[in-house]
Amino acid sequence: MEESISLITPSTKANWKDYLALCKPKVVLLMLVTVLVGAFVATPGWPDLMKLNLALVGIACCAASGAAINHIIDHRLDAKMARTKNRPIVKGIVTPMQGLFFALVLAILGLSLLWYRVNPTTAWLTLFSLIGYAVIYTLFLKRATPQNITIGGLAGAMPPLLGWTAITGQVEPNALLLVLIIFAWTPPHFWALALHRKDEYAQADIPMLPVTHGENFTRIHIVLYSMLLFATTLLPFVMGMSGLLYLVGVLALNLGQFQMVRKLFDARQVQAPYQLFKYSIQYLFWLFIFILIDHFMISIT
Repeated sequence: MEESISLITPSTKANWKDYLALCKPKVVLLMLVTVLVGAFVATPGWPDLMKLNLALVGIACCAASGAAINHIIDHRLDAKMARTKNRPIVKGIVTPMQGLFFALVLAILGLSLLWYRVNPTTAWLTLFSLIGYAVIYTLFLKRATPQNITIGGLAGAMPPLLGWTAITGQVEPNALLLVLIIFAWTPPHFWALALHRKDEYAQADIPMLPVTHGENFTRIHIVLYSMLLFATTLLPFVMGMSGLLYLVGVLALNLGQFQMVRKLFDARQVQAPYQLFKYSIQYLFWLFIFILIDHFMISIT
């Protein structure tokens, strides 16, 4: 009886900051950067800025909806982890039912905006990404396999494709190349966090790779996926999508990545996993900024 009441009765009155926290705004903001770059790279000149702004709002709403659903599904697991124990649903500030209503409103608003004001292709792909993250990954893969983030990473890799299709309405090879970069980036990014929070994931009974296969096994896989990421990030230059400025930038980023990875094998560097996790966020941000700047450089010349 107490559980059913807690689903609908908040322990205290929520404010806008609590609902904003459900949206994971920092994650959504990084995702929107990749959407923006995908949109600009999709066309030789300037994209339709009105359509782009509508696409950004629609995609942001759907991403925030997925984040809120993730909070709802994971609230019992979040209560067991220091990193997530203060989330609004865990603290009882927002009830699961309130969170679900909030998420549904965001999803309906975002998908409607994309369907009617952008194009159906982007709406369908955004819906696929939303279901992939909020349902397939969060509800099933996260609890079922240590390869959860590898398989589920495809949903999180979609944003630059959404930006591309918002402008062109077409799924094209260069757009898929941007998806591939984020897909290769995701495992070492999250496995670094999993190494840092291994005990918490074990306590929550989440089968992250360090929990099921050990830390050394995870470190080796981070190395292998960092090598795959390095090769993948060279493809825009090899395929003629980006030029020399991008190549220099991405080589510098990958050099930093491997320096961070090397620290994982130094027992004295106890904060190395978390440092790699934080660096990988900057890595992705600057990689897409280099793509964008290089695109404008090529357009000017």
